[in-house]
Amino acid sequence: MKFGTKAIHAGVSPDPSTGAIMTPIFQTSTYVQKSPGDHLGYEYSRTHNPTRTALQNSLAALENGKHGLCFSSGLGAIDAIVKLFNPGDEIISTSDLYGGTYRLFTKVFERYGIKFHFVSMADPDALTQYVNEKTKMVWVETPTNPMMNIIDLKAMAAFSKKHGLLLAVDNTFASPYLQNPLDLGADIVMHSVTKYLGGHSDVVMGALVVKDDELASRLAFLQNACGATPGPQDCFLVLRGIKTLHLRMERHCQNGKTIAAYLKNHPKVEKVYWPGFEDHPNHLVAKQQMRDFGGMISFTLVGNRLEDAKKVMEGFHLFSLAESLGGVESLCGHPASMTHASIPKEEREKVGLVDSLIRLSVGVEDAEDLKNDLAKALSKI
Repeated sequence: MKFGTKAIHAGVSPDPSTGAIMTPIFQTSTYVQKSPGDHLGYEYSRTHNPTRTALQNSLAALENGKHGLCFSSGLGAIDAIVKLFNPGDEIISTSDLYGGTYRLFTKVFERYGIKFHFVSMADPDALTQYVNEKTKMVWVETPTNPMMNIIDLKAMAAFSKKHGLLLAVDNTFASPYLQNPLDLGADIVMHSVTKYLGGHSDVVMGALVVKDDELASRLAFLQNACGATPGPQDCFLVLRGIKTLHLRMERHCQNGKTIAAYLKNHPKVEKVYWPGFEDHPNHLVAKQQMRDFGGMISFTLVGNRLEDAKKVMEGFHLFSLAESLGGVESLCGHPASMTHASIPKEEREKVGLVDSLIRLSVGVEDAEDLKNDLAKALSKI
């Protein structure tokens, strides 16, 4: 099936008891057994729930994987990945990444003896110096949050395979519509389902997709044992959201291209970070491994003044100032004080995350209205 067909049909089927075309919300905590251990595949809803099963199957199909696992948040999904490892193990991570991931790695798991190296992944060969017998995994975001850096997934997969490491990819910014890391050699794909997969700013969820049976079994054990699982109502909302993923992403990409071009030519804008520009670092890699360039854009202001960034964001009407991204409505955020506040200022600025940087999640509204909203907000400075 092509992607648009998979988004609507893959992993789901009419309810056998009623013929309902939409997967029912199985709002139950437990399941009746005929005899101890003699059941219909479901015992307790932390372990399995039919609504969650349908969603996990759908997500596996979208990422061309074999096994999908859903969690109560994206960080819950990342937590399960890191729990695959032991004290003393080491992980190589991209240096430009979501602040919540950085906080989980440094403030939680470093306390338990897992070591993280935060490095640029522009040159995979340069990572060799961080590999030793304790190294277990490479953690990648691409495009990165919020600098929109593009990491070559085929090259990172080759590097990881050469050194016997797992490769895990946060695919949230791209979504399965734009990029499929498993096809490029990754072992684990992570999504903050809250974002593009849900798509309507009404649910918080995370997911992992893998191909390997043994790895899936280990992660499923952690999913059940640690208990960060989503409820059936949330799973239903995401199943519904996925059915329009391809349509929404087409519009996000169209609007993203329009808004990025507008910002690049604006006299009050210093830099625009969007992988669709030919002069964007690793643009050719993005062109090869992504189907389009998405609706996530970051930009900085001339003079790099925090007060100017605040004025712009306070001046928006259609771009709502809020955490998160990937919904049908356009959002703006200030990473330095919001999503990436947990990263020390000196570390943020090493990757270009300065005080005037504004991140946009371009929605599916009319592009002309969004341009006008930008024009009015930028006129405040």
